[in-house]
Amino acid sequence: MSSQMKIAIIHDYLNQYGGAERVVEAMHEVFPDAPIYTSIFLPEKLPPVFSRMDIRPSFMQRLPSLDRHFKKYLLLYPIAIESFDLNGYDVILSSSSAFAKGASMPQGTCHICYCYTPMRFVWETESYLAQEEFNRFYKMILPLALWRLRNWDLKTIDRVHHYIGISRHICRKIGRLYSRQADLIYPPVDLSRFSISEKQDDYFLVVSRLNTYKRIDLVINAFNRLSLPLVVIGTGPYEEKLKKMAKKNIVFLGRVSDEELAQYLGNCRAFIFPGEEDFGIAPVEAMASGRPVIAYGRGGALETVVDGLTGTFFRGKTTEDLIDAIHRFEKMSFDPQNIRRHAEQFDKEVFKEKIKSYVNEKFQTFH
Repeated sequence: MSSQMKIAIIHDYLNQYGGAERVVEAMHEVFPDAPIYTSIFLPEKLPPVFSRMDIRPSFMQRLPSLDRHFKKYLLLYPIAIESFDLNGYDVILSSSSAFAKGASMPQGTCHICYCYTPMRFVWETESYLAQEEFNRFYKMILPLALWRLRNWDLKTIDRVHHYIGISRHICRKIGRLYSRQADLIYPPVDLSRFSISEKQDDYFLVVSRLNTYKRIDLVINAFNRLSLPLVVIGTGPYEEKLKKMAKKNIVFLGRVSDEELAQYLGNCRAFIFPGEEDFGIAPVEAMASGRPVIAYGRGGALETVVDGLTGTFFRGKTTEDLIDAIHRFEKMSFDPQNIRRHAEQFDKEVFKEKIKSYVNEKFQTFH
């Protein structure tokens, strides 16, 4: 990589630790000298490593109650992202599912956007609203806010010189909504945290945020009928309702440590993945542990799970479809080593090598 290249990273917001923040962490490992611009930064919500990075939040950092009310400041994020002075950088690498792609670019700066999805709340408003719990006043003003954000999103498409999608599914979406070609680099999964276990227990496993759209109720209904042991790891607003639905063969563990998660993944009979995700890190973590995945056959799972080799699919949305897939799974056999080998293409080190090469190549051809 050219030592002359001056690069900055820009990310939507740093107020939680999820898949996108793991990507930022990996990007920082590749470009340790790059400052990270973001709308808001809540260090207490993130691992300590973020406090050692050069993170530069916007004016929004001074707003009250950011941890509780960050969604109510929706219309300020574009202004915050556009407020950054990015003069002097050769490359801006944005990490974006919403706002970061709209940063104002100085002339002569190459903008590469690592896109998790085009802004979901303006392009898939119905499914977004189903995921969130807003009060009546907020629901009244939201359509106008979303109309303004959609116009802004369209206006900023060409501020990006090169789009990278996290899956073929997202690359197609970028093509459809933005009329731009996107290259594919899968997001990083830290495979070093997972290994094949010597022992295998009899339980099936779900690891998920317990929101309605994750479709965990489908799994609960199926296992209520099958009476097979199921372990559910994760918390969320739907938790109490799911617990009330569940029979005694289903155990809820809430939040667990990374070490416990790796142990549960390594020892499960199979991992159940009932939702449609843009990529889906959890099934890859299960496969890194040598365990097969029973997944809903839509979205990113079609790119990570191989039917017959690393798991199987159910195509419909009913309890019966999932039960059929579990019955099919019980007649199949899987080699943990083959499953682990398949997962290795999604390793963090692979991502780091690819993003480094991509940025360097685009920088060289841009200038």
